[in-house]
Amino acid sequence: MRFGRKFVLAFLLLGGALWTVPAVAQGCAMCRANAKATPKEAQRAINRAILLMVIPPIGAVTLGSTLIVHYARRRDEENERISSEAEIDSHVR
Repeated sequence: MRFGRKFVLAFLLLGGALWTVPAVAQGCAMCRANAKATPKEAQRAINRAILLMVIPPIGAVTLGSTLIVHYARRRDEENERISSEAEIDSHVR
């Protein structure tokens, strides 16, 4: 019963996401046409602005991923150390 509900929910979410694709594609075409109508210097400025807007999210994702991996490794090492200490204590008793 639970699998059916999850499947229906996933299907509805996927359907809703795909339903909006034509609107997104139209927006991209309109932006492209508008950008092509501008002078070359304005096109370069638009490209630089896009790069400027993309850099912070990429940096945040990179930093976040690095921190996640770092703290996960630290946690695993600490758990391993605690397990080995508990194992040594059990042998001593």
